[in-house]
Amino acid sequence: MNKYFQSIQIWLDRNIYDLARQMRLSYLPPMMVYLAAGVSGLTGIVGTFYVKDYLGLSAEFLASLGFWAMMPWTLKMPIGHLVDLFWRHKAKLIYLGAALITASLLIMLNLLSEPKSKTGLLSVETWFVISTLLAPIGYVIQDTVADAMTVEAVPRTDGHGMPIPPQQIQLAHTTMQTLGRVAIIGGTLVVALANVYWFRGVASMDALAQTAIYIQIFRWALLIPAISVFGVMFAAHLRSNEEWRLASQGYEFEDIERLLARRDTELPEINWWILGGGLSFTLFAVTMGLTNLPYNEELIFFGSLAIVAFLLHRLTAEFSPSLRKQLFGTALVIFAFRAIPSTGAGSTWWMIDELGFDQQFLSKLTLISSGLTLFGMFIFRRFMAERSITEIITLLTIILTVLNLPEIALYYGFHEWTQAHIANFIDARFIALVDTALESPLGQIAMIPMLAWIANSAPPQLKATYFSVMAALINLALSLSQLLTKWLNQWFIVTREVKNPLTGIVTIPADYSQLGVLFFAVMFLSFAIPMLTIFVAKRTLLYQSESKN
Repeated sequence: MNKYFQSIQIWLDRNIYDLARQMRLSYLPPMMVYLAAGVSGLTGIVGTFYVKDYLGLSAEFLASLGFWAMMPWTLKMPIGHLVDLFWRHKAKLIYLGAALITASLLIMLNLLSEPKSKTGLLSVETWFVISTLLAPIGYVIQDTVADAMTVEAVPRTDGHGMPIPPQQIQLAHTTMQTLGRVAIIGGTLVVALANVYWFRGVASMDALAQTAIYIQIFRWALLIPAISVFGVMFAAHLRSNEEWRLASQGYEFEDIERLLARRDTELPEINWWILGGGLSFTLFAVTMGLTNLPYNEELIFFGSLAIVAFLLHRLTAEFSPSLRKQLFGTALVIFAFRAIPSTGAGSTWWMIDELGFDQQFLSKLTLISSGLTLFGMFIFRRFMAERSITEIITLLTIILTVLNLPEIALYYGFHEWTQAHIANFIDARFIALVDTALESPLGQIAMIPMLAWIANSAPPQLKATYFSVMAALINLALSLSQLLTKWLNQWFIVTREVKNPLTGIVTIPADYSQLGVLFFAVMFLSFAIPMLTIFVAKRTLLYQSESKN
């Protein structure tokens, strides 16, 4: 028994206590910005029910809107380079992002509290779209600065000014990226707890009482941008403390500035390829978005992908051939894993209408998902550090494919059979809880080793630029995921019941007859896309690195 407890103690020390020992105050500012991103999900469930109950938007349109909401994330290229060029003014970018997020929240708050006041200038649906697009622009600005701050937060010299060994720096980057994910997931955990509390008894409330809860949640959401601003203020406080410490040791103002500012060798020059490419992408996306050309979203995606790939090629021009192949191969595998489609809004509508999942139960699912994701990140910490990207993605793809089966089983009435032949408590909610518990720890695992590898290999003078170009490529995968989701929703039509709010007449009847085929199509693509990409990458770009391992 003592040997068993000793093994547990060793595991806890390696995976949790060691992480706590490596925590530094310099890690807190970027973690606060990441925490704000995690807490941003506070309004997610409200948005789902608001769209379902008050807006006549189709699943295809919402998937298309999701594509546009992801496009600002590819703007991390020019934004990242601007962060490097104006590093001393990065706090102002955080403030700008906070202002855009606040504007998005205020629009939604006004739509809920005074919907008629917005219908004169623009329709409610148009204001909803504007709010949906403003928020990601704010978050991408803040996230770009935070990514660069994570690189800066890891020291390269010890307290005596001696260089830290590369192995320790790599471990520190892994720790920083893990803590960043912990901050994001911790934010979603807080959000889930708050939603479970706010949505208690919501199923028995009338529409007016539910709207009052929605308004309360959006008012609390106004604290989200304040969290990121606090992170920047704390960073300024840490710098001030360091300045006073150096001043107490007799350093003059000029020497303090020299010691705390970037080294002369780390001051970047303007990279017109990055700025020009970013500007080209922006103009291309906006121009195509304003036109009514057929397949304009597809053209935007492939055009953006070509621009990002070209900029990545230019940025890594000085890398060795083997390092470039490893970089491209790793990015390709992660790209494929994140590009897998989803069923879209239709499956959530079906769960609400057919399975009776209300706001509080969906909040409980989010709570379980966030809590177990946070726990899983500690459990799989060593696994992530000791396995290659292809091994991690292969295992995750297989597991996630299998975990698609419970949702499919629910659609075909498996919960009715279990209640009749096994146990009455094994109903739809029980199966959904178990499925969420098994699936939730897996989503963030693949990103941590990728982010740590990017941070460790980022050139000192191009922290934000390198991080943002790589992140832009990976985030384009999410845009492809939304495109695939839109295509699937065009082929397999899923609609929920939509009523005219004035007359109560049903304008669109509910139709979930094609949802089962949609579930199977998503499961097949979710397995085939990553596995085929891994097969190709291991025989081409990653051939040498895999052979060495």
